[in-house]
Amino acid sequence: MTRSEYYEALKNLAREKRAQYGFVTARVLRSDLRRIYRNEGIGIDLWPYKLRQLRGAYVNDDLGPNVMLAKGLPADPMVFTMGHELKHHFVDQELPLSYCDPSNESDPIEIGAEIFAAELIYPEGDFARDLETRGVARGKCVPEDIVRLKNDTRTTLSYAGLAKRTEFLGFAPRHSLDHIHWKILEEEIYGEPLYKRIRRQRKR
Repeated sequence: MTRSEYYEALKNLAREKRAQYGFVTARVLRSDLRRIYRNEGIGIDLWPYKLRQLRGAYVNDDLGPNVMLAKGLPADPMVFTMGHELKHHFVDQELPLSYCDPSNESDPIEIGAEIFAAELIYPEGDFARDLETRGVARGKCVPEDIVRLKNDTRTTLSYAGLAKRTEFLGFAPRHSLDHIHWKILEEEIYGEPLYKRIRRQRKR
């Protein structure tokens, strides 16, 4: 199997799992993935994020399958990491330990886990159709289009993940979405979020 065939097989597996667990939108939550974890008998351990560079790790030993997750991850990265570790459970159980951190991000096994997680949350076909429905042509996508897409779909795929996919599918030129301050742009389009206004008032 070539690398591209391996990645396509993982996308197919992710879509099968979406169908099996009734995921019908691009908004996949921690509670949705916990259903899969419970059904698969996968334990979850949290550890203080500041103590390690690892986002997550998967181990399957005499005690059964278990996933370690960085406790301090924000909501979207947490969902993505949980999806990432599910790929290791479904595909890589023969490995004694699988973990994701900057040291192995170019490993095909880890790239495959990233591809699986992204497809599990927001399938490529749905993503492309959603952009095209909004009138975004190939090669013409700008950062504002990504912000509106994320807010319209309420997807839990992060801005970084959306930008990477946008370029990969040819909706935007390579590197045209690098170094975008997504949250600042989001506030410019939609205004300051309510939680920030409340927090500012409390400080007063």
